[in-house]
Amino acid sequence: MDLALSAEQQMIVEMVRQFVRTEIVPLEEHLDPDADELPPKDYHRLMAQTKSMGLYGLDTPPEYGGPAIDLVTRSLIAIECSQHRAGLYAPCYYVFGGARQAQLFEATESQKTKYLYPMLQGEKKVFFGLSEPSGGSDPARAIQTRAVRDGDDWVLNGSKLWISGADRADYGLIFARTGPDKGRAGVTCFIVETAWPGFNVRRIVHTLRSAKYATEIQLEDLRVPHENILGTIGGGFAIANDRLSRQRIPYAAECLGVAVKAHEMAVAYAKIRETFGAPLASRQGIQWMLVDNEIDIRTARWLILDAAAKADRGEPFRTESAMAKLVSAEASGRVVDRAMQIHGGLGVAKDLPLERWYREIRIRRIGEGPSEVQRHVIARDILGASLR
Repeated sequence: MDLALSAEQQMIVEMVRQFVRTEIVPLEEHLDPDADELPPKDYHRLMAQTKSMGLYGLDTPPEYGGPAIDLVTRSLIAIECSQHRAGLYAPCYYVFGGARQAQLFEATESQKTKYLYPMLQGEKKVFFGLSEPSGGSDPARAIQTRAVRDGDDWVLNGSKLWISGADRADYGLIFARTGPDKGRAGVTCFIVETAWPGFNVRRIVHTLRSAKYATEIQLEDLRVPHENILGTIGGGFAIANDRLSRQRIPYAAECLGVAVKAHEMAVAYAKIRETFGAPLASRQGIQWMLVDNEIDIRTARWLILDAAAKADRGEPFRTESAMAKLVSAEASGRVVDRAMQIHGGLGVAKDLPLERWYREIRIRRIGEGPSEVQRHVIARDILGASLR
């Protein structure tokens, strides 16, 4: 595969890079080190700027007003958008439109009017409710939330865990079991409004990240109109899975972006920091750490762009997506760890973004499918789809 960027890609990458360095990074100097939002004035100003750049709504198809950007270019943008303190939690604080719930593009026209279009305009916030306390690695089998038909409504009971943004969302996608089948065919997707009786954010789940990283949702006799089924009855898992492999690629690219920036910081610091009368860069132990960083970064970059290129060509890419996510999350963790070690005490101080990246990159080995699940996906490709 040719890794050379086109002139247009080079222009877009440079434009986004300058935006991050001149607009986002300076604002962070005045924010709490664990901040996950910009002040409203700055947010709306920068969102207007990304719209003028023609880069707002990166995940939105052109027919819905999004830019016509292929997945390779989208991944290149993701690499740049994560190169700031909050880059792994909120890349560019979502002023580029954030990750869309792409499943809503499969909605009916009435559902699009009510839910999709307000989301695309940034007027409504939405969450994705798949994982449950019983387990998230195999959601098709782990889903215990039940939906029972009652006239023109469905009544939902159950709970969801590790759900990002449910406490700040206007509505969300809830996956519930509608049939006795314990496999994928028994799962249906519902569009649920958070203001409806029976919908409760039970608690904020505290993790290595900031306090609002995840939530637990409780559904108690929540009535959902039949017209709010997304897709077909029993077709929920297909809706969820169709987009997950594609989303893992820019997710992996965000991991890589943090590694690139951490490595850049480590190289610069090694050149100026002296120990026992000589710069750190002259020490073989430091040199080899930087070499390992470079190898990890180049390997991850190739896997990401290869997966994205196959997706753009319409070729099967599920295994390549799994490899990109697996390697990028784990390699980026090693790069950030080495960068912290090279910086010494400064590396664990909140004066630098390294300690935050260190915490958040650890979560990336679990989010969007744990490393072990990605290895299982790859193993099935090597050994055959019948592998269990």
